[in-house]
Amino acid sequence: MKLSIKVLSLLGLLLASILSIAQELPSGYPKTERTKLMLTSGWKFHLGEPEAKYYASDFDDGSWQNVTVPHTLELTSLALNGVKDSKVQETFQRKVGWYKRTISVSADNSKKVFLEFEGAHQETNLWVNGQHAGNHAVSGYTPFIFDISDYVKYGAENQITLLVDNRRSQHIPPDPGPFDYVKFSGLYRDVYLVETAPVRITFNIEGMNHGITITTPSVDPVNLNATLDVKTHVINQSNSEQNIQLINRVVDKSGAVVLKLTDNKVLKAGQSFEFNQIGGIEDGLHLWSTENPYLYKLNTLLLVDGKALDVADNNVGFRKFEFDQINGFKLNNKPIELMGFNRHQHYGYIGDALPNSLHKKDMQQFKDLGFNVMRTAHYPQDDAILQACDELGILVYEEAPTWTGMQNSGKWWDNLEASARTMVRNHRNHPSVIIWGAGINHRGYVPRLHYSVKQEDPTRLTASQSSRWTGWQSSGLTDVFANMNYGPGEWARHEQLLAMEGRTGPEVIAEYKNDPMKTGMIAWTAHAYYTFHDIGVWDDRTRGGMLTSFRSVKNPKIMWYPTELTNTPSLYVKDPWTEQTKLLTIYSNADEIELAVNGQSKGRFKPSTALKYIGIDHPPYEIPVSFYEEGKLTVTGFINGQQVLQQERYTPGKPYKINLKLDTKDRILAADGNDILVGYAEILDKNGMLLPDAEAEVEFSISGPAEIIGDKANIQANPAKVRLGVAPILVRAGTKAGSIKIRAKAKGLKSDSVKIRSQAVSKDALLVSAYPIKDYAKIRVDMGAQDQLVQFGWDAWYGQDNQGASQHFDDFGGFDASLLSNSEQGVLRWLGEMNVIGLYGYVYGEGVLGIDKQGISLIFDGLEKGQYSIKTYHHAPRSNTDSMDPNLDKLKSITIHKLPYATTLEALVSDASGAWNVEDIAVTEGKSLQLGQPGSQIITFEADGTNPVSIVFRDPKGEKGIWLNGFELTSLKNLH
Repeated sequence: MKLSIKVLSLLGLLLASILSIAQELPSGYPKTERTKLMLTSGWKFHLGEPEAKYYASDFDDGSWQNVTVPHTLELTSLALNGVKDSKVQETFQRKVGWYKRTISVSADNSKKVFLEFEGAHQETNLWVNGQHAGNHAVSGYTPFIFDISDYVKYGAENQITLLVDNRRSQHIPPDPGPFDYVKFSGLYRDVYLVETAPVRITFNIEGMNHGITITTPSVDPVNLNATLDVKTHVINQSNSEQNIQLINRVVDKSGAVVLKLTDNKVLKAGQSFEFNQIGGIEDGLHLWSTENPYLYKLNTLLLVDGKALDVADNNVGFRKFEFDQINGFKLNNKPIELMGFNRHQHYGYIGDALPNSLHKKDMQQFKDLGFNVMRTAHYPQDDAILQACDELGILVYEEAPTWTGMQNSGKWWDNLEASARTMVRNHRNHPSVIIWGAGINHRGYVPRLHYSVKQEDPTRLTASQSSRWTGWQSSGLTDVFANMNYGPGEWARHEQLLAMEGRTGPEVIAEYKNDPMKTGMIAWTAHAYYTFHDIGVWDDRTRGGMLTSFRSVKNPKIMWYPTELTNTPSLYVKDPWTEQTKLLTIYSNADEIELAVNGQSKGRFKPSTALKYIGIDHPPYEIPVSFYEEGKLTVTGFINGQQVLQQERYTPGKPYKINLKLDTKDRILAADGNDILVGYAEILDKNGMLLPDAEAEVEFSISGPAEIIGDKANIQANPAKVRLGVAPILVRAGTKAGSIKIRAKAKGLKSDSVKIRSQAVSKDALLVSAYPIKDYAKIRVDMGAQDQLVQFGWDAWYGQDNQGASQHFDDFGGFDASLLSNSEQGVLRWLGEMNVIGLYGYVYGEGVLGIDKQGISLIFDGLEKGQYSIKTYHHAPRSNTDSMDPNLDKLKSITIHKLPYATTLEALVSDASGAWNVEDIAVTEGKSLQLGQPGSQIITFEADGTNPVSIVFRDPKGEKGIWLNGFELTSLKNLH
């Protein structure tokens, strides 16, 4: 079909409008040549026929299926579609899928164009406009990129075709198997179209030491400072020599730049270079921890001849972690028990093809349950998981993709090592990552993996892996002895142990908390995962898991964890209220609970004192039931004698109704054609009790811009069988925002419905990391007599007694500063170094004392037009000089510090907007501020570029001296 010129013109205007929207950046964020477009919708898909030539430019894909990415080759039932493979997964989803899409590339043919893949199962071939442009056959669990610059037509639409091949391989781990989890299929992680200038920051995964590498050589949790080392790999793929400037800026949550590192380099055509920059945050550092995961942003900006060409962003979390044989694992000097679960990426029906929202929901659920660590079993996982762990404060143990089998093939080992290296390169800048797995599941350490990941990242820990049924090993070369602790085993207690798999529940955690040699339990496993392992049943092939593959509660034991691991008051009645319940187990962090049956109190109770629970803070309540009556059980929790919690349980009745819930907590449903929302149809009795033994099939229907996943796929998704009292539903959003109504019904039950509204999201250039940046120029001025000691980074301003002082500064376009006494009777006394202890003792340990009833004036003349902020310091120094210090002789003659001074000041500010007062400026005193801060005041003013700005400091009573030690002057004009 041909489009008219008029239609093409309209499309052009629409494209220009979209690009305009995409270029709207937050204040201060640099606009560069880099664009990154998430390729979610617009894909065509065909299953099978690996030998076909569907990549031909003239092939008509009109009959192919329309799909969105992430995508799996086939949806699956909980029974794995009836397939009964062994653990090598001979046939299940061992197919290929063809994916096609058109992409628009900018008209600038100097640009570099890339396709970036977060992961695809498992071998991927790419054709661009019918030409073969790349092959990736290393791992289905690690990212890869294709440079398609030589294959695209600039300023036009281009056809990309992918053959994603999930057939069994002898050389791509975890194949050829066996493995106890299912390797699903398809283009199951995000895909991006990236365009850059020919002079660019490389991708981390392009090679060793490529991209950006962030390390923190020192973090001081006591004095709250840190050193930051940033290595940035830049390549010049233009045809000429380029003058490059690289700027790395650390930005806090307010948007302020707290550290700026700048370097220059001339690169010849084709040359690459690694910029190596180091600096630090000297005070006021915010630490990243599991309780308060404070994240800075590192904004890396590349300029050529002053023009911004490329930019990249990374999270920075300043944390100090270590593992020793006495204290175990310490975070920011504090020993902590690592408590969490393993996580498979499987999900009901969709396998591995999760949108980012569901990855993040998994980690939000971890956080709500109180977990502080997650192990990626048994492969590198999605970038969204690591981002969520950074944001939520969950530590990560990540490992390369394999299971028990080790092959003899050199190519297999090469691919395993390559995937481990790619894993590290991809995720090395995430502060949440603390351990790289350097062993293969069920065995001890593997030297080749340990050496590989240590070469890539010497700053993280490595851990071995072993189990009692293969013979427990030691940590060996690795830093941490990590075992699979499911029961008794031989362990000489010669080194501390971290269980990277193991049992669950309060008695297990008590064992670990009560034993300093056991540093943590990462239990098996958070979610039920698909497996061909022999589990004895075939109608549901999801195994294990405290939660189902749809993330609803499967094992009530998991509800104990938040009582122990969080500070939120919690109460959960584990057992049903039936005649068969002889021991009532209740999880709560209440001091005591009261039980009532049908309104009659049965007494107050304390938590169990059983020996098996020694070591934990909140043992379960285990109450023998001798007072059963059919009806209502009320459990009330008390903390410090005050009622804080209450829960009711009724004797279960007959199935009566459906309660349909959508998991909308902490999220939206994005109308991007890909986002998924999980729903649960609970089977309840008339009293609202969930009935785990209920048998029913729930039929779902939907209206609005969304669909039910698996609705017509013959995978038993709709109607869905009730398991454990719940029937799940996955709702996928359409590409238009709007109201969505979902209804659930079942034979003999009262139906239910819920409404939700999907929300519009940007589908243009991906700017999810863009944020406001306040990159302001600042000068620091230290005032005092000629003998003052001035620190690096501060400008000295010297003065002499009884004289005003002036100084010219080249900053902000050049200006003059003056300090004057405001009357003829006034005097200025200048003090040199007094040896005051404290972080900025060299500033507030000296200064000027103005003695004038009219005050002293600090005047700025010639400032560029704009807004400014000034922080002034006001401290009366008292020396702690001892007999070893030459200042001792000076103290015999000076008297400035003995003169009376005002403890509170006021300021009269006169600027372009007028005049106003600043009151109650505190003045501190002393010889040590090691644990305190000096008196200071921050004032914002405006300069008109012509008239001077003056700040008059004075004693409100006009009686005593005025101390001014120095100031920091900041221009509130963004530099980039």
